[in-house]
Amino acid sequence: MNAIQLMIDEHKVIKRVLTVTRKLCIGILNGSPVHFDAFRDIIDFVRNYADKHHHGKEEDVLFKKMSEELGEKMANVTIFGMLAEHELGRLFILNLENALEKVKNGDQDAKVDIIANAIAYSDLLHRHIDKEDHAIYMYAQNKLSKESLERIDEKCRELENEAYNKKIQEKYLRLANKLENQTGQIYQ
Repeated sequence: MNAIQLMIDEHKVIKRVLTVTRKLCIGILNGSPVHFDAFRDIIDFVRNYADKHHHGKEEDVLFKKMSEELGEKMANVTIFGMLAEHELGRLFILNLENALEKVKNGDQDAKVDIIANAIAYSDLLHRHIDKEDHAIYMYAQNKLSKESLERIDEKCRELENEAYNKKIQEKYLRLANKLENQTGQIYQ
């Protein structure tokens, strides 16, 4: 298993859900109703696939190893920036969840908060993924020792096996497909 390639592949799945998120927001902007179930599925996907499953490997395995081996500058500047973006993404998702609840309870003005937080999250993640795929991950592959890369692969393999046993990948790939199909039917 090449853990870095796996994380790049997971980014592709995450970007599919970001595309759905944008379509749902454009729909609201154009007068469509808020699709509460789709947004709840997106929040579930973000929290459990993008954050726990994917960011967990980054934060607990890759970034940790990069900080240990590549020094304080890597830990304090680059990795800290990536972790700060993870936290900002979590805030946008919490705000999105709160805005959905407000709209559900009759506050139609909170639709703007749904759009603002969903689009802010999507934009943040697109930029974040681009930095990781084209800079951070490549830097790690080029600068970490062969032994460190092997340890990262081994630890990620263990985490993937645990997730596989819990059917995490299967569940969230199926959810990404469902969301794409739903929005495709809604916005044809």
